[in-house]
Amino acid sequence: MAMLHTFRFLLPHNVKKSISGCICMCQSSHRQHYATLSPEQREKIAKGPSLGDFISGDVQENPDSNMFKYEGVLKREKGIKRLRLPPWLKTEIPMGKNYNTLKETLRGLNLHTVCEEAKCPNIGECWGGGEHQTATATIMLLGDTCTRGCRFCSVKTARKPPLPDPNEPVNTATAIAAWGLDYVVLTSVDRDDLPDGGSHHFAETVIELKKRNSAILVECLTPDFRGDMEAVATIATSGLDVFAHNIETVNRLQSFVRDPRANYKQTLSVLQHAKKVKPDLVTKTSIMLGLGEADEEIFQTMKDLRAIDVDCITLGQYMQPTKRHLKVSEYVTPEKFNYWEQVGNKLGFAYTASGPLVRSSYKAGEFFLKKILDNRKQKKEEGTS
Repeated sequence: MAMLHTFRFLLPHNVKKSISGCICMCQSSHRQHYATLSPEQREKIAKGPSLGDFISGDVQENPDSNMFKYEGVLKREKGIKRLRLPPWLKTEIPMGKNYNTLKETLRGLNLHTVCEEAKCPNIGECWGGGEHQTATATIMLLGDTCTRGCRFCSVKTARKPPLPDPNEPVNTATAIAAWGLDYVVLTSVDRDDLPDGGSHHFAETVIELKKRNSAILVECLTPDFRGDMEAVATIATSGLDVFAHNIETVNRLQSFVRDPRANYKQTLSVLQHAKKVKPDLVTKTSIMLGLGEADEEIFQTMKDLRAIDVDCITLGQYMQPTKRHLKVSEYVTPEKFNYWEQVGNKLGFAYTASGPLVRSSYKAGEFFLKKILDNRKQKKEEGTS
């Protein structure tokens, strides 16, 4: 509870007079404003908490009261340049010992994270350990510069980025082994300038990591490799536990949101091929909401993903990273995200994470994915014994 303090000051007479005049004007303005309120608004104020309640900290939020419901505009329409951020998206970024340790290690080994590059709002929770006390950073391989220019992403772009650091697979594996994590996410920028899209570099990192800690669970959030299924197979058979590739948005908005080299059908093919070459692999994808999609389009996308046996899905709010990127079309309410979680469960996804601040590499998701993987491993061992 916030503490209230009272201070006494000795002020000159002319200053006291000036302040007194300001107070009178404020009181007069307040009376005029109150007089313009409707009877319903006056009744809300009369039933609301008193000053004494606020001072004592005894203010209970009544979920049935409209006073605590957000009444701002959630959907951008003609004449509205930019939506105001609703309260459920205003989050503090907790920083702790784990956060500082991860940051120092990353800088020392010249490693990059998508958490920083994409300005993820969950960086404090994931790096700091969060609810489940397992610090996680999503390591971004193949440098920090992408060859594509998706309109939602703040990662740097260039036609020909610097060549990948040949020591990166070993450095990454060394850092992660030192942290003592039990679940890690590896991702990368698109590297259309490389013959294999960087797939062998990606796979080598997984192999080096498993050498140092065979028990660690590895999720790879991959690019589409321009639809090169050989590159997809290289990663799918590298020893990882979860193969993730994001569909990002509904079919209609693909060309508006993503780089022209990415598309809906290609993403489905990548996810399907990963499962084909390694049937027991857990596959995962993510959808951003608030880009102008309709409910029936979201539902169809989720059905298309289940049709190719995608196991896990995350749904989160699109947040405009800079003024140069796509504007938010709508802020989806927490209640609607809960609805999509129920839809995901009914459609048969093994795990559905749906919420305003959920991202494709989300802390709670990793906790539950670990449970899914552990259960599958246990059943496999029981079947062979």
